[in-house]
Amino acid sequence: MRYSQSFIPTLKETPSDAEVISHQLMLRGGYIKKAAAGIYSYLPLGFKVLKKVEAIVREEMERAGAQEILMPMVTPAELWQKSGRWDIYGKELLRLKDRHDRDFCLGPTHEEVVTELVGNYVRSYRDLPLNIFQVQTKFRDEVRPRFGLMRGREFVMKDAYSFHTTDEDAEREYQNMFETYKRIFARCGLKFRAVEADSGAIGGNFSHEFVVLAESGEDAVASCSACDYAANVEKAAAKSKRNPPSHRVAPLDIEHLSTPGRKTVEEVTAFMKVAAEQLVKTLVYLADGNPVVALVRGDHELNEVKFKNVLNCNDLELADAAAVVKVTKSAPGFAGPVGLEGVKIYADHSVEVMDNFVTGGNEKDVHLKNVNIKDFIAEGFYDLRSVIHGDECPKCNGTLEIHRGIEVGHIFKLGTKYAEAMDATFLDSDGVEKPIVMGCYGIGVGRTAAAAIEQNNDESGIIWPMPLTPYEVIITAVNPKDEEIRNASEAIYAELQEKGIEVLLDDRDERPGVKFKDADLLGIPVRLTLGARSLKEGNVELKLRRDKESSNVRLGDAAAEVERIVKEALK
Repeated sequence: MRYSQSFIPTLKETPSDAEVISHQLMLRGGYIKKAAAGIYSYLPLGFKVLKKVEAIVREEMERAGAQEILMPMVTPAELWQKSGRWDIYGKELLRLKDRHDRDFCLGPTHEEVVTELVGNYVRSYRDLPLNIFQVQTKFRDEVRPRFGLMRGREFVMKDAYSFHTTDEDAEREYQNMFETYKRIFARCGLKFRAVEADSGAIGGNFSHEFVVLAESGEDAVASCSACDYAANVEKAAAKSKRNPPSHRVAPLDIEHLSTPGRKTVEEVTAFMKVAAEQLVKTLVYLADGNPVVALVRGDHELNEVKFKNVLNCNDLELADAAAVVKVTKSAPGFAGPVGLEGVKIYADHSVEVMDNFVTGGNEKDVHLKNVNIKDFIAEGFYDLRSVIHGDECPKCNGTLEIHRGIEVGHIFKLGTKYAEAMDATFLDSDGVEKPIVMGCYGIGVGRTAAAAIEQNNDESGIIWPMPLTPYEVIITAVNPKDEEIRNASEAIYAELQEKGIEVLLDDRDERPGVKFKDADLLGIPVRLTLGARSLKEGNVELKLRRDKESSNVRLGDAAAEVERIVKEALK
């Protein structure tokens, strides 16, 4: 493609609403254009990258035995009502009515549609197993879309669904998809980790996220320094430590202490001259509208995902001031478990081994000292906290390290949740009707492209991995009006095209500095520069985008050298 004929509207300035580097560079490089909050047009370069990701995904999914279909984006409400998710999914589900006043929604995911589809055709165990997938636009009405393609409302996703007669066969396919995803992200040229994860609104009893490692990532990932354990921090298990009875300290009498105006952990511990790990935070939440209390150590943070799973509720939110006052009969900031009535208390494992600790006194400006677990009634002790750097690994004696990352893929074991709700059954070899066992496997296609930029960039722009770049090489003709430069550029351009190399010829009548800056911004992996001085010596300047230094190659060898570099990078 010739740059002079291309639609590549680069920007000199970074748009003010672009927060993360991928969003900034995709806008500046003319890859995408904002249409509305969280909704973007893919311009030619962005669309080429999107198709590169899609091609890798399709090839590997088909290699793994999956078959491609295409389901509607607009889905009828009755399917979601049948599964029970019409009311559960929340405001992210964009609902609409047709001219006949019938309810529909824009599909954020397609479990209902695909289960209904397959359930209509599968009759016997002989029809299974089956794995079908689609690459399609989804819509989730995010409350605060941000970060460009990283968290948009409209996005392109690959979602696959597998159907089985037994849990064992579903596990086999889960492992097949696990390995398939590893191949997909490796082929994309990304550094990633597969981590245990919470299943969230999709449901199911087990899942893994595939996370691209990047300091700008929204997700926190915990991994062991000594074994292969890795999990999203929402899921990562905190190793339970229980002191044997001989190590317990004798309980002391509770003391009521005046702590005027001291509400936060920092304020209370400084005032009482105790460590944060000797204080217990009492947090009031509303679970499906009903008040509950969580207890965690002062230096720990409650993991709301873990708490929600323990409660098995649909909605969990921190109680407002009015709800806290109603539960504790006191001003917010002084809540404690002692004397609480009419509310269930759930405590983290770390609280179970604490002795003579500090809590709020359920009275304004009062805290209690020397509280012990015998002084209140807990429903039980659970893993409720988020792990932190340096925690002991739950699987070995190693320690956990925390990394930042970007979720680009997620695989789930769904079990029979949707099959039972949607009446998707089969007859086994004995003629007994049973629900189909399912798995679900998603990849954010646009998000994968954005994650690649987050992981591969510098102060000048994008540095594309070769498998995802819109063009593999850019030819920069320093002065295309010069006949010798123009002819040499055209010759290499034609030779590279004959070799199947994707090439962009910068034939614009622009200053060399502008061309070099645009080439760096676009992030094309290989640049050939043709100038009068180098051509007089029979050379072409070759520079890899990832390297600081350039080198010279003979004019006649340039195309062959570029072909070698590209093929080596795509192995």
